[in-house]
Amino acid sequence: MTTTTTERMPVLYLSHGAPPLADHASWPAELAAWSRALPRPRAILMVSAHWESAPIALGATETVPLVYDFWGFPERYYQVRYPAPGAPELAEKVRNLLRGPGVTVADVPERGLDHGTYVPLKEMYPDADVPVLQLSMPTLDPRMLLDIGRKLAPLRDEGVLIVGSGFFTHNLRAMTADDEHVHSFTAEFDAWGREALAAHDVDALLDFERKAPAARLAHPRAEHFAPLFVALGAGEDDLGALRTVIDGYWFGMARRSVQLG
Repeated sequence: MTTTTTERMPVLYLSHGAPPLADHASWPAELAAWSRALPRPRAILMVSAHWESAPIALGATETVPLVYDFWGFPERYYQVRYPAPGAPELAEKVRNLLRGPGVTVADVPERGLDHGTYVPLKEMYPDADVPVLQLSMPTLDPRMLLDIGRKLAPLRDEGVLIVGSGFFTHNLRAMTADDEHVHSFTAEFDAWGREALAAHDVDALLDFERKAPAARLAHPRAEHFAPLFVALGAGEDDLGALRTVIDGYWFGMARRSVQLG
């Protein structure tokens, strides 16, 4: 029988992929190996690129149907199920941590987990036996998201795995025919990000739209890079231990994924 732990949890930022991630030659195994190397979480708090809502909102506090927030895929991808337990106790802790002057945390219990959450978790925790809570991004402002992450950091000491789920580059118009061909601007942005992360240069990452090469091409909108800032805030004390766990490309998009702690 698997037991839970109160060991301090690391923080993750991962590139989550689309539903066909499940068919990739290596990506599911990489995610599965990553989760096996982590302490067993008591609960998971996900911040997905696919839920922007202000004020901050909490969804799926109980098990509800998934959100199939994608179009044009084969029917089998709409038949995927991931009935993870809800996390009402975690929701209450999140409310308490984020509550403050002018801050409202809304409950949207009927909103299910979107594909930015369940697609990677199905590979990492396929038994769907870890409670999962999803938190909306109320803004794409990097510094505000960093601050949200900082406020959530105490959850790590209670066995909560905090995950920012996005994509290290995300320009659907620049997708390529396979994983081998990559536009130069994608490679340049990924290389810049790799170096900024390795140098723990949070200021540069926060100002990526001006500091990174071809930032507007790599991210026409910032929503897939934005969850990184929540992760950086929650893992701020462990910047020195930041490491890339997964890299490479998927149809021309960088799938760099990192761990703090």
